[in-house]
Amino acid sequence: MYSKEIKKIIKEYEFLFWYTPDKEKQNISLDLLVETILNYGDLEAVRKLIAVLGIKQTANIFSNAKKRKKLNYYPEIHNYFSLYFKKYA
Repeated sequence: MYSKEIKKIIKEYEFLFWYTPDKEKQNISLDLLVETILNYGDLEAVRKLIAVLGIKQTANIFSNAKKRKKLNYYPEIHNYFSLYFKKYA
């Protein structure tokens, strides 16, 4: 179960998850949440995500995506957040 803060972020930015059925939006994985917010969210969404998850957990989720066969981050987003998390996490 997710905390109220995570559910609030999902609800606030549910338009980013347009392809997910409404009844399943509150059950998306943290991997998908981080990936979608970093790829498509605005700066405020990224700030809220990091405030709720913490920079270390967000960085861990981001870095674990490299282990997947297909990386779903845009190259420029991946480069930016790789540098960002290397410096601040």
